[in-house]
Amino acid sequence: MRGSAAYDMTSGAIARARGFVRDFLTGTGSSKGWSVSERAADVAQLVVSELATNVCKYAPGPCLLDLESDGAVLSITMWDSGPVLPAASPCDPTRIGRHGLELVLMVCQSFEIHREPVGKRVTVRLSLHDSTDHSPSGHTAW
Repeated sequence: MRGSAAYDMTSGAIARARGFVRDFLTGTGSSKGWSVSERAADVAQLVVSELATNVCKYAPGPCLLDLESDGAVLSITMWDSGPVLPAASPCDPTRIGRHGLELVLMVCQSFEIHREPVGKRVTVRLSLHDSTDHSPSGHTAW
């Protein structure tokens, strides 16, 4: 299943993007009989919130959000017109803020950035099922 939404990325659009993800997962999941864990739905909304916040801060303007799922994995792709590629800040537990990309990298199975003729496209993938012995990123839990 696929779903797409376009936003003129302002702070209010972040909540709408989270709602789009929630509605996609609950609507698609129930119509296809997929089992999407509550935790996975929360993580997907967190990831979209962090990606959308970066767009608001560094590339305000038009933004496209594409979702695709086979019931096991959710692919989230966000395009914006900003030319600067995101990069995680060096680990610093005393730093206030700028931890969003670090969080995204921790919970996603994959993270890709592609330059486009205009802007960039960020794609992440995450599992829609919980595992008792592994974290979402596939790393063994402590």
